[in-house]
Amino acid sequence: MKLTGTPFLVLSILLVPFSVALLMALWGRIRGPQAVRAAGRLGLVLFAQVTAVAMVFVLVNNSNQLYSDWGDLLGTDSHVRAVPPPPPVDGTAAAKSPDQPKVIQSFTGVDDPAVPEDVKETQLKGRLSGVDGEVLVWTPPQYDDPAYKDKTFPVVELLAGFPGSSSAWFGSMDVSKQLAPLMKSGQVSPFILVSPRVVLLPGHVDTGCADVPGKVDAETWLWRDVPQMVLDNFRVDPAADHWGVAGYSAGAHCATRLAIAHPDRFRAAIAMSGYNDPKGEPDSLTAKDPHLDEVDNPLYMLTHAQTPPNVALYLTGGARAGEGLDDAKALQKAAKAPTTVNPVESASRHATDTWKPMVPTAFTWLSQYVKP
Repeated sequence: MKLTGTPFLVLSILLVPFSVALLMALWGRIRGPQAVRAAGRLGLVLFAQVTAVAMVFVLVNNSNQLYSDWGDLLGTDSHVRAVPPPPPVDGTAAAKSPDQPKVIQSFTGVDDPAVPEDVKETQLKGRLSGVDGEVLVWTPPQYDDPAYKDKTFPVVELLAGFPGSSSAWFGSMDVSKQLAPLMKSGQVSPFILVSPRVVLLPGHVDTGCADVPGKVDAETWLWRDVPQMVLDNFRVDPAADHWGVAGYSAGAHCATRLAIAHPDRFRAAIAMSGYNDPKGEPDSLTAKDPHLDEVDNPLYMLTHAQTPPNVALYLTGGARAGEGLDDAKALQKAAKAPTTVNPVESASRHATDTWKPMVPTAFTWLSQYVKP
């Protein structure tokens, strides 16, 4: 039974009145020595409390889509099949190679009632990264219009925070519901929206979207394997001018660093309430390695780039220390043409209800840089 499914939600709600009724019915009926009666009553109270806490957890999880399944919640699942050496840093290499077989995928509906029915899911085995995981894809209203049958479409890769489900952008963030009417009216580019799995390792470990030798090739998964699957299955142009990346919280950190590191793949990035230094994230894998902690900092990457990357960054954050705006302004100060950085002050509340209302404005901005 999925954590985000309606059956589990209904079960968690029904267990609360059942546990209370059981407590009231059995309180005075427990027989035996005083210690036995006390233990029995304590068990009934604990059962009632556990069901109440579980119901609250399910409601919060469904609202924010932090964990999609039991493996994510318990930290038992690994989505890393192998950790091969990362490929050469050329995001268009696979697209140019005539020898590479296409990554043709089958797509099904998403088993999550919070996700719209027009969002499709595929299970991708990363050829270069050794990562296996689900990827959710939504095509814009124009995609199936006969008038656009020969047209290519721009792509935005969507990265959830940590912990975070690949469904979160389509569920709690309502990205497709918010953008579809804006795409129809021409206010926003008709993006294909792609949301890959970002929780890859067991033990509640945040990969930092990095390639960590011997542990995970998360970066290769996100900027090589996932884009290649999109190129092979949808009408898209491989040029970076037609690709963007967006994220919130830990996903914002990833979006910023991926855009700076790979301007041959991503032309622009939206980062909501992100950060530069991963050291402040206790679950971050890169923060535990002094070298990776230094080089996977977007500010370090920007200031040490051989040439300023041709990317545009839309970075939001609260004005209080540690809420993201200071980091955004540091990147703006360090940026040199053609890099552009647009810091935007947001509420300091680090939650979906801060990021969700920003989607229309942020993607309208993105449409200036990532076009069909």
